[in-house]
Amino acid sequence: MSTAPDPVSAALERVPDAASDWLERRALHLAALVTAAILVVMLYVPVGVVFVEAVVERGSVTLANFRAVLTDPFYVGVLADVFAAPLAIGRHLEGLVGWLGAISVAPSLEGVTVPVSGGLEVPIPWLDVSVPAVRKGLFGFTTYQAALSTGASVGLGLPAAYILANYEFYGRQTLRSLTILPFVLPGIMVAVGFYAMFGRAGTLNALLGAVGVGPIPFIEANPLAIVIVAHAFYNAPLIARLTVAAWESVDVRAVETARSLGAGPRRAFRDVVVPQLAPAVLTGALLTFVFTFMTFPIVLALGGLELATVEVWIYDRIQQLDYAEAATLAILETALSLGLTYAYLRYESAQTGFSQTASPPPKEPLFPDLGTALTARRLAIVAYGLVAAVVFVGPLASLVLGSFTDGSGLTLRHYAFLLERQLEGASFQTRPLPAIRNSLVFGVATLAVAVPMGVVISVLTVRAGRLGTAIDALTMLPLAVSGVVFGIGLLQGLVFGLPLPGGWRLQLTGPIAIVVAHAVAAYPFVTRNVSPLLSSLDPATVESARALGASRLRALVDVELPLVASGVVAGAAFAFAISIGEFSSTVILASGSESYTMPVAVERYLGRRSGPAIAMGTLLLFVTAASFVVVDRVGGRYEP
Repeated sequence: MSTAPDPVSAALERVPDAASDWLERRALHLAALVTAAILVVMLYVPVGVVFVEAVVERGSVTLANFRAVLTDPFYVGVLADVFAAPLAIGRHLEGLVGWLGAISVAPSLEGVTVPVSGGLEVPIPWLDVSVPAVRKGLFGFTTYQAALSTGASVGLGLPAAYILANYEFYGRQTLRSLTILPFVLPGIMVAVGFYAMFGRAGTLNALLGAVGVGPIPFIEANPLAIVIVAHAFYNAPLIARLTVAAWESVDVRAVETARSLGAGPRRAFRDVVVPQLAPAVLTGALLTFVFTFMTFPIVLALGGLELATVEVWIYDRIQQLDYAEAATLAILETALSLGLTYAYLRYESAQTGFSQTASPPPKEPLFPDLGTALTARRLAIVAYGLVAAVVFVGPLASLVLGSFTDGSGLTLRHYAFLLERQLEGASFQTRPLPAIRNSLVFGVATLAVAVPMGVVISVLTVRAGRLGTAIDALTMLPLAVSGVVFGIGLLQGLVFGLPLPGGWRLQLTGPIAIVVAHAVAAYPFVTRNVSPLLSSLDPATVESARALGASRLRALVDVELPLVASGVVAGAAFAFAISIGEFSSTVILASGSESYTMPVAVERYLGRRSGPAIAMGTLLLFVTAASFVVVDRVGGRYEP
């Protein structure tokens, strides 16, 4: 005998299913709202607190600070006259014509010849080009060194990407994982490593002295060149990392089709491969330019105020308690960075997408066997390896060596000092194990927050058309805002607390605030890795899934993310690296002695003596190097 189902019970059983369906349909919208709330609280409010200093004076809105900066040749060089009298076009043109007229090109060293075979002498047309100096100003010099640093980073990063994407060799996957390692080093540690490598008593001069050369004053003779090389040390791995992900997504069948239609190897590479690599290379170049435009610790340590960039001068103004001028410079710096970011994103959105397939280019053995003759290409790879050893391995190796030496030779007393601090167990002292534990826990927690944020922003910007470009530029604000200003904003806003209506007060400190701040700093790297791959997917793939009944979230999880998994993994590695190496927000938001991380511990030890700080920096290297290998290896299982 059957009984009819109870309508009330049936209705109650359908409630969870209906709630689950509603939540799945609205999941992306809810994630977008949560992301927006995090950005407002942890990014826009702190930055806004500082920016107000530039436009509000004694309770009144003013633009006097901007006028003072933009008409001062110290800041803007020759453009000061243009900003002071923007309508005096004729006068400005006369000045330009006069400058062009001062350029002289004249032959010099006439009669100089070069002997060649057969006793012939060939004259060489030497030219002497005299160009009058241009007052670049603070912003001009900052742009100049950023452009040089970007060029050096691209020049060092692209060969590494080519080798990692096209050749197979022992340790390739581990080496690829370690390309992110420079990102975790605090700037002051990089400066110490470069001094240990390129200083008068450094490793490089020691090697040159063994063959009777030197010592050569590399840093003293040209500090700007060393600063550029140090920037390349930081950013060339970024170029390589982004480009490798794009290179391994190239469909080899498209290259084979171009070859079958008569295109040579170079033509096929130029017409098929280069267009798919260009967005990744330009993304890396843009990020590098922004990073080096806002460079601070490297320039301050290696060049000082003589090579001051805008960021260094902002720091100096804050040290002098001139907050209004510092905020004015920060606003101008941010506006330039955001403008450049927006222009690039417009370019990126206009590019034609390419379908992602499961046919990456094959990898050939780098050195098939010892008896194989070295081709010109492999000789070039060997030469690049020697340069990379000097630029990348040298400072790191010198840093590690410095942790085992003092003025008298090899020693373990720096590590003994760390061990003593750990065994003493006093809560007010900085101990190494809590620093390592906190760094790893904060890094994993940052992944859980930053990766979903970056993916959600990628989906919104890719699917929103032209509006998505504007949203993308605004969400890239963490890359365009001065780290010094962000730290001051966190202190004045969230640590001290902001009054809210109704007597409430917004105040955030502690581990949760640290993780969210790390996520805000890290999610742009997820977005920049995922967005180019996501935009290259065929929209018909998603539409087919939706037509079969999949929700937008289900189509993203089951269809799109597996196809762009390499970008997600690369972004996750960057996010973890940013969290491990983040210093400014951590040192400000850490409440209590147990919230410090490895970079904070390095800074605290460095304030007392350099040996333990270098030893702690070495521990930072080894712990995070192992972590990156794990992130890449585990994440690689989910790549298509």
